[in-house]
Amino acid sequence: MLHSITLIPGDGIGPEVSLAAKRCIEATGVKIDWEEAEAGQCAHEKYGELLPKRTLDSIRKNKVALKGPIITPIGEGFRSVNVAIRHALDLYACVRPAKFYQGVKSYYRDIDLVVIRENSEDLYAGIEFQEGLPKTLQLISEISKLQDKKIRQDSGISIKPISKFASERIVRFAFEYALHNKRKKVTIVHKANIMKFTDGLFLKAGREVAKEYSNKVLFEEAIVDNMAMQLVQKPKNFDVLVLPNLYGDILSDLCAGLVGGLGIAPGANIGNGIAVFEAVHGSAPKYAGKNKVNPTAMILSGVLMLRYLKEEAAADGLESAVKSVIAKGESVTYDLKPSPDDPTSVGTQQMADAVIHELICSK
Repeated sequence: MLHSITLIPGDGIGPEVSLAAKRCIEATGVKIDWEEAEAGQCAHEKYGELLPKRTLDSIRKNKVALKGPIITPIGEGFRSVNVAIRHALDLYACVRPAKFYQGVKSYYRDIDLVVIRENSEDLYAGIEFQEGLPKTLQLISEISKLQDKKIRQDSGISIKPISKFASERIVRFAFEYALHNKRKKVTIVHKANIMKFTDGLFLKAGREVAKEYSNKVLFEEAIVDNMAMQLVQKPKNFDVLVLPNLYGDILSDLCAGLVGGLGIAPGANIGNGIAVFEAVHGSAPKYAGKNKVNPTAMILSGVLMLRYLKEEAAADGLESAVKSVIAKGESVTYDLKPSPDDPTSVGTQQMADAVIHELICSK
């Protein structure tokens, strides 16, 4: 079967890791018609906009996209293009596995967690009011009329919407994911003890959905700060975590740290009949064009994509090839060596070559 897939190379190291992933995916033998599209800085230079309509149209048409990292400025400049893509396509479920591979430097072994993050709401909804603007002062004034709590006049404000609809949707997705992937437990993570009307609603909705799966999947609850501690102390106690947007972003990075870092952390953003696959890590512009960075996260995002396409044999073969290359520890990038200045480390494309070699030899 031929699959039409949108390929967005991205910024910084994006084109390099995207190329590595593309080559490895093609080596599985799965037939793919790639349609390349731009987003981020390269799109701005070419079209004068960060997220062109033609790029979104391509994803809507093909239903599946593989996207390289795109730069997001810190504290100023444009908002995240990654978030904009998720919102524009209603990719409400972010799936981020954290799995240990032998050969990766980590304090832990045998970790196999999945973080499922609600993508559409919470503080990432982008409803913000800048400090000092008239509309911000007006909002502060109106809030002061409704509540006794006072807000300083020099405040910036972010709104945190949490709806019953989106909460039920993401928790149901987590349970269905657990069933489909033979997972045993779903843990809903929240801060409902403090934010009773937002996180409280998320927890209440989650409890109601959990009743539908009471005879199929175990269910438990955890407060987010306590969960951060427990993940460090006893990560093997957990299986699938489902969280609101902000907590999901933070704890997915923590879980990546448990298994060796963002260099091996893949991700998927899934909606109704449409999905975008991407590495969790950023665009690392200082390494752009140096053929140095680890392509594993992007290749494993390709594995997630193949599973989504129901190309299970190809996905298993590619993941096994990645595992083998990492376990051998020979043709790997500097971050996967015992010492980062190890002269035997290889470049991005050379590690992809090794994965392809393992894949071909295993057939």
